[in-house]
Amino acid sequence: MKSVTQEESMGCGIACVAVALNKSYQQTKSLFDNPEFASTRGYYCRELVKVLNKKLGNYNFLKVNEKNKNLLKQDGSIVLIERSKKYPAGHYLIKTKQGWMNPWINFPNISPAKSGFQKTLPGNAQWIIYQDVK
Repeated sequence: MKSVTQEESMGCGIACVAVALNKSYQQTKSLFDNPEFASTRGYYCRELVKVLNKKLGNYNFLKVNEKNKNLLKQDGSIVLIERSKKYPAGHYLIKTKQGWMNPWINFPNISPAKSGFQKTLPGNAQWIIYQDVK
């Protein structure tokens, strides 16, 4: 699996959905109702789930808690980490066999932004988008 680099300041959600769909950043961006949000406000979990359900089905999202934190181990789960000094708007990452795919692993460097895989989340998981495999 290849990592996908976000191409805009708030495009981490698009990059994670691109990995789940095995598409490019630009192909995936075209599936969103408001592609301009990638450079303005970013995307809410509901908006990512809508695109994933159109293409793959059975996606949902939950606030991470003790009961559902096992979903963090499921490949294909997308996590929104909470806002922090490093990620003032929060940040989406997707769980893969290679670890967490971070669409902007060298943040805050901007030229160029790079994606890659890391073993641990770079923050606290706040929301999780997962495929219900029942």
